[in-house]
Amino acid sequence: MKAVAYRTPLAVNDPQSLLDVELPTPEAQGRDLLVKVEAISVNPVDTKIRRNTDPEGAAKVLGWDVAGTVVAVGPEVRRFKPGDAVWYAGALDRPGANSEFHVVDERLVGRKPSTLSMAEAAALPLTTVTAWELMFERMGIPHGTQGRPATLLVIGAAGGVGSIAVQLARRLTGLTVIGSASRPETRAWVEAMGAHHVVDHTKPLVDEVRAVAPDGVDYVLSLTRTEDHYPALVELLKPHGKLGLIDDPAEPIDIRLMKRKSLSLHWELMYTRSLFHTDDMAEQGRILDEAANLVDAGVVRTTMRENVGAINAANLRKAHGMLESGRTIGKVVLEGFA
Repeated sequence: MKAVAYRTPLAVNDPQSLLDVELPTPEAQGRDLLVKVEAISVNPVDTKIRRNTDPEGAAKVLGWDVAGTVVAVGPEVRRFKPGDAVWYAGALDRPGANSEFHVVDERLVGRKPSTLSMAEAAALPLTTVTAWELMFERMGIPHGTQGRPATLLVIGAAGGVGSIAVQLARRLTGLTVIGSASRPETRAWVEAMGAHHVVDHTKPLVDEVRAVAPDGVDYVLSLTRTEDHYPALVELLKPHGKLGLIDDPAEPIDIRLMKRKSLSLHWELMYTRSLFHTDDMAEQGRILDEAANLVDAGVVRTTMRENVGAINAANLRKAHGMLESGRTIGKVVLEGFA
């Protein structure tokens, strides 16, 4: 089968950083599905692994966002059958999905929304699971519009996770949603995703946020460059507030600053369930099924912003470069093998 892989960590502008290769087609075992990959999207994890993890000469395949069609199932599979259209984010400790065919545990898989194309669907799985787990499981944000008024601040709201987090918070909760963005085009995108207010995180953040939320905020999703904003976030959070992180701060953050207000810190890694084969692995499939229902009901929209073409090394290098620029909006997708 065709695939895109790398053999040594290199800068994305090096033609050898991602390569077109031929690999054996995998087989579905146990609870695995064999999926024909029809569209993928690119996430920061892809670029981090490509830059920092040495596969020691092996052809390592990246990619953890898929929309495709089931072509075969393992003997223990119960939820899916050949011909089913699916979407998922896969597992970090197995080969990625930048390949014509891919195997994935059925518990991590949901039905693809029928109202989205394969490319539109591929933009959503990893970021949706990440945002859902962080907000509703880690931080305990309540569903529904009942309960006391509360405010959510999303740092980096125009990115992949931010784009879906803003939608979920606006559509499924009673929160007042504040998103941060710094350019006219990103501000417009965050407003289109449903934020009540948009603030500029390149300006003094406390002043920006207090202009629309004078009493501060109850929840913060810090999705990028937490080390730059951390003191301001602690100042903005109300007593007993909750701070959620998904990034890897370049510098240590001093959690002692959180003590005076009894703040809590919540880490999210959507691969935890698959890495540790937790008893509730199937929860990710359930989340994706529920998200598909929300999409088909018109509650949530795709966050696909750019489709850069066929799945090949040249286009994936372009997509990785776009993410590394730090200026992407929403998600970058690729579709089909040339």
